[in-house]
Amino acid sequence: MTSDPQSAFIVALLGLAIGVVGVALGAYALVRMSRLHHSYELLQVAEGRETIVDVMGRTMDEFGDLRDEVLTLEAGLAATRRDLAMALRHVSVVRYDAFGDMGGRFSFSAALLDDHGDGLVITSIHARSETRTYLKGLAGGDSDVTLSPEETQAVRLARGGPA
Repeated sequence: MTSDPQSAFIVALLGLAIGVVGVALGAYALVRMSRLHHSYELLQVAEGRETIVDVMGRTMDEFGDLRDEVLTLEAGLAATRRDLAMALRHVSVVRYDAFGDMGGRFSFSAALLDDHGDGLVITSIHARSETRTYLKGLAGGDSDVTLSPEETQAVRLARGGPA
């Protein structure tokens, strides 16, 4: 068995290269194993600590509860918006002197409407010896009874129109 020095050198270099690759792979495996061990420790119960699984489970339950609360609040808000649309919240008052001889604007027409224009107009006509009050219903901003110019103006103002 004769071995020449050149073959021995090549075999030594090859062995060294395989050894370096083996050490590098071993170091990589050690780092990965360390990371896995750290991740595993997070999943294990330690003294007085919750595991990440417990925390995540509790967090998911809390998110479910919050989602249910938000859905309940959204339903309540929708009901409130429906109720608010039917509230008589658009109001205007037009004051005027009905007879021109009173020396003041004691007569008035007041419109009270909801978002759909439904509501009523209250008119009070003030004269020297008496005051009369009238009430007219509105549906969609229109009345079955003819509205006076002052009542029409009050309705227009209550619906956000120009004075």
